[in-house]
Amino acid sequence: MDSQRSQAEPGHPPLAALAVQPLLNRDYESRPAAFYERLRAEYGPVAPVDVLGVPAWLVIGYSQTLDILRDTRGIWSRRVDAWRAYREGAVPADWPMLPVVESGNSGFQDGADSTRLRGAWGEGLRPFQDRSRTEAKALELAVRRYADELITVLAESGGRTGWADLSAQYARPLPLMVIGRLLGEGADGDDELIIDLWRVMDAGPDAREASERLTARVAGVCEARAKNPGADLPSYMLAAVPDLTTDELTREMAMMTGLVGDVTGTLICNTITEVLIGETGTRDSLSAGMIQEAINRASAANPPMANLAFRWAKADVRVGRFQIAAGDPVLVSPAAAHLDPAFTRTSSPDSIYSSRAHLAWGAGPHACLGRDLATTVTTIAVERLFERFSALRLALPADQLPWRSSPLMRGLRSLPVTYELADGPPEPPARPPAADEEPEPPSDGGPNSLARRVLRMMRLSQP
Repeated sequence: MDSQRSQAEPGHPPLAALAVQPLLNRDYESRPAAFYERLRAEYGPVAPVDVLGVPAWLVIGYSQTLDILRDTRGIWSRRVDAWRAYREGAVPADWPMLPVVESGNSGFQDGADSTRLRGAWGEGLRPFQDRSRTEAKALELAVRRYADELITVLAESGGRTGWADLSAQYARPLPLMVIGRLLGEGADGDDELIIDLWRVMDAGPDAREASERLTARVAGVCEARAKNPGADLPSYMLAAVPDLTTDELTREMAMMTGLVGDVTGTLICNTITEVLIGETGTRDSLSAGMIQEAINRASAANPPMANLAFRWAKADVRVGRFQIAAGDPVLVSPAAAHLDPAFTRTSSPDSIYSSRAHLAWGAGPHACLGRDLATTVTTIAVERLFERFSALRLALPADQLPWRSSPLMRGLRSLPVTYELADGPPEPPARPPAADEEPEPPSDGGPNSLARRVLRMMRLSQP
């Protein structure tokens, strides 16, 4: 149903006066399908919720979510100054998500500002996403090496069989190592930068201090790239948009560390989880050699960003039974939209084929520009894992896996498994490096390997 033509409830109170459902609750964390379906039964495709003390609309219908993401009529703003309560000073100063919406990066821009920054992103990412480019080929070899090093280290204490946490020891550290490479020379060997990324992602007691250090380190990298460009993401973005300021580039790189680090790590972990549980067609797709289809299946069943970042209505607009007032905050929920019969009836879970109609990467003018990069990293991570192990089994029942609570992300705090190693050493890279590529060192997980250093520092950072 088109959100503009649906019937609004006559005379319902403003959002701030409605009885709202807490977004973060036990069902949301451990049984999200039950939570979303309860909201759908009570409210229809949009529901009033409480997000850490702030009321917001949660859009859970598939067609309504897609309509808002595409925004063909220019109704929705990503700028925080479009938020009426924010302009009026009614948002608590200690609201945990305030630093996110105030960040000023391209995710919270509209119009020409968004176009300019996204143009820099498109050109900056191109060398790493175009598989015919030297940088993309070298990155794939590096990701494969990182994956093999992590697997070698996590399996070394258990012999042929053992126990591992594939979240903490594999899915989450791997993208952190990729971030260092994207930032370029110096950053790729900066263990403290990588471990501060971990501390920020882990949201522990030292997360604020780690975030401040991380921002300072990223700013230093951006200043260095402005003076001496290299074959790295910030340098390519500066080349594409020469008037990009250091402050702007720092904000974009800070956003990148979160998206590549948390979203890609969560996608890897969620894909592995869906394969091991085996109820959504992900395992069948992987068994058939269709790994990108397996990732699509996992993204539909359990998108890493359950809810996408805030938008604000620029004018009164009807969605479902409600009228959303100008300035109201809205979260769109791919996780809930994927449970809408409008989406679920389009494909059978038993089929190894599906459309790519899931919304895990968003859609429209703010769709994720790094989708191919995240998919490539996830593809290599999943391939290497299931090639290196002959057997992987959950060490807990699926309904006892510990999920992280977050208004945006849905990922596991840990993924405990038992494993059996496959016979033979790691396979060599799929192809030798080209003449203009530097050869990658062997994946031996040696005493000074990046994987071993990162895992050691991650263990030391735990309380």
